[in-house]
Amino acid sequence: MPGRNRVTLREVAEHAQVSVATVSRVLAGNYPVATETRRRVEQSIQALDYVANVHARALAGVAPRTVAFVLPDIRAQAFAHAAQGVEEASAEHGALCLICTTQGDPERERAVFHLLREQRASAVILIGGVIDDEEYCKRITDLSNGLTAADSRLVLCGRPPVDGVPSIEYANEAGAYAVTQHLLSSGHQRILFLGGPTSGPATTTVTDRLAGYRRALGHPGWVQPSDFTRESGYQQLCARLPEDFTAVFAATDLVAAGARTALRSHGLRVPEDVSLVGYDDLDLAEDLGLTTVRVPYEDLGRAAVHLALSSRTEHPVLETSVVVRTSVAHF
Repeated sequence: MPGRNRVTLREVAEHAQVSVATVSRVLAGNYPVATETRRRVEQSIQALDYVANVHARALAGVAPRTVAFVLPDIRAQAFAHAAQGVEEASAEHGALCLICTTQGDPERERAVFHLLREQRASAVILIGGVIDDEEYCKRITDLSNGLTAADSRLVLCGRPPVDGVPSIEYANEAGAYAVTQHLLSSGHQRILFLGGPTSGPATTTVTDRLAGYRRALGHPGWVQPSDFTRESGYQQLCARLPEDFTAVFAATDLVAAGARTALRSHGLRVPEDVSLVGYDDLDLAEDLGLTTVRVPYEDLGRAAVHLALSSRTEHPVLETSVVVRTSVAHF
């Protein structure tokens, strides 16, 4: 309640009938304490509603471990699923999870990393598609070196690997290849790829999916740019209609949802007239009966935490899989 004095460490110790040092050890979690003693201290902490002074604990070198998950946009469902995995795995490790957003701005990303260094985050996990160029590699190397100097650790999640930086990926290109093969095996030859930026260079997320599509076809195929939104999927497919393709491979499920609306607005049925597939396996994919590629985003987040809080330097790649529903017709 307002005006109430903060409960002190000494008051917790007196309530639990232990020393202040014992309470500190229980809070720090880095020194052996008898089970019964720990139980009494934890009960007293709860009974008195004690809140630790985080700044004081940091000065004493016993700050709680924190894992920061840095993502472009928390509204994106794929990132939200990954964040859930990060949160669950952090809790398993007894660490707190922080969620930070950058809106895709490199300068904001630097500011976030500066703050996380100041707050002594135990590890930072960075997710989101990027343009894989020399500037990106230099930026990531600088960020990683800065965290290492602060006894922290950077892990790249679903991003292109950079030498010396732990990373975890999913089989992005392989998933696109597999879902394109599914269309080909269903008798489709003219398959439109709907995805990629309407201006500027493409991120690795879309370039890998486009590469898998082209590898399955054995030629460049037919490509219509579309940003990763429902609105863009609708507008960009409308710009391509009417055209004689029998299937559309949308680069994301959101793009596929927009494409489905575009097809229906032109009097075309899915899958009777045009088959449709997506990528990600978001919740809406099941609602739409959409055949898509499942990305294990929660597993990706969990694995990133396990890697971040270890000393391992491996580069695991999680498998993707095609989820077959009712949006593809067999010729």
